[in-house]
Amino acid sequence: MRLLSSTDKQLWRLALPMILSNITIPLLGLVDTAVIGHLDSPVYLGGVAVGVTATSFLFMLLLFLRMSTTGMTAQAFGAGNKPALARALMQPLLLAVVAGLIFVLFRYPLSELALHITGGSEAVLEQARLFMHIRWLGAPATLANLVLLGWLLGVQYARAPVILLVVGNLVNIVLDLWFVMGLHWGVQGAAAATVIAEYVTLVIGLLMVWHVSRLRGIPFALLKSGWRGDSRRLLRLNRDIMLRSLLVQLCFASLTIFGARLGGEVVAANAVLLMFLTFTAYALDGFAYAVEACSGEAVGARNATHLQAIWRAACRQAGLVALTFSIVYAVFGPYIVASLTSLTELRELADRYLIWQVIMPLAGVWCYLLDGMFIGATRGSEMRNSMAVAAAGYGLTLLTLPVLGNHGLWLAVTVFLLLRGLALWWIWRRHWQRGTWFAQST
Repeated sequence: MRLLSSTDKQLWRLALPMILSNITIPLLGLVDTAVIGHLDSPVYLGGVAVGVTATSFLFMLLLFLRMSTTGMTAQAFGAGNKPALARALMQPLLLAVVAGLIFVLFRYPLSELALHITGGSEAVLEQARLFMHIRWLGAPATLANLVLLGWLLGVQYARAPVILLVVGNLVNIVLDLWFVMGLHWGVQGAAAATVIAEYVTLVIGLLMVWHVSRLRGIPFALLKSGWRGDSRRLLRLNRDIMLRSLLVQLCFASLTIFGARLGGEVVAANAVLLMFLTFTAYALDGFAYAVEACSGEAVGARNATHLQAIWRAACRQAGLVALTFSIVYAVFGPYIVASLTSLTELRELADRYLIWQVIMPLAGVWCYLLDGMFIGATRGSEMRNSMAVAAAGYGLTLLTLPVLGNHGLWLAVTVFLLLRGLALWWIWRRHWQRGTWFAQST
């Protein structure tokens, strides 16, 4: 078999723009970590790690706004249903804005609750508090941007998400360097840079959606009335994906929480190591996003042949990319860590756990791709159930902490990724054996 078939090339045309734009997301995290990591104490880096974990927990809990938008948009796109395309944008956008305003109104109690749950040293928690009080102000834009990105992915307009993500994250990086290094605003500067960049991204995203709507022949009148209509399917799908996202966030939040209880140095080292996992996940998500769009389009058009061809191409190409990441981390991992922090003790501690970053690209690539298949098919309940299996395996693996320490935390993450992929694969295989994949699902 040729390395690049026509289907592989089609997949790369969809995936490559998203991979390049997605890389700017962890690049932003790398800049945050590098800038804060070069301050005179690990307390600042630990504070940002806790603050980012706490705010991201709730933001990512509402990641269903992007996922459900992509799936329902892609299905409407495949069926050529313009009123459904308008509803797939406007209904979740309304939900996003309302949820964001609630976060702004309750930002102070939310911050205190998060810090109480997290625990750790008071110095780290104070820095996290300063970060969160500002970061919550960007919530309406953050959540609205999830919807805009999901809709643009669903209509397979790859250029728009690239512009949306790259420009927004570059603005964030420039402001981060200016506020933290130039104006010496510390963790508050990092938070302010993120908030401003989110609103810049929102403006760009709205302009791009307007442009794509005109290209796809969706009139403004249709968009204006798009919030009306039956939203029960959207709400059911969002409920299931929210529960699935809750389990994901509980598992990854516990990584910071247990790391904090193992010591301030451990949570700071794990913050550095998470950059490896985050960078890999966002890059491989470029393939997952391509699979989402193709899966949803195939469900809308009832085209099983095209869907299977895309799936095989995704396995081939994403598997090779994951292997490349593992090799790069094995060879250059210590140099990457050294570039992220100048604190010798922190670098030495992070180097002890680099082996897990070598393993995880190959352990996780399959669950990312299968997520894309299920999101595009809007099979939320099955995603929820498979995530429950993975979370249970993660929790059981945490029992090794008294013996393995921080190695136990990273082992639990690896088990979590493997079980996600295995559970989804088993469900996927059953559907194809029974011929039920294209049955209506919510």
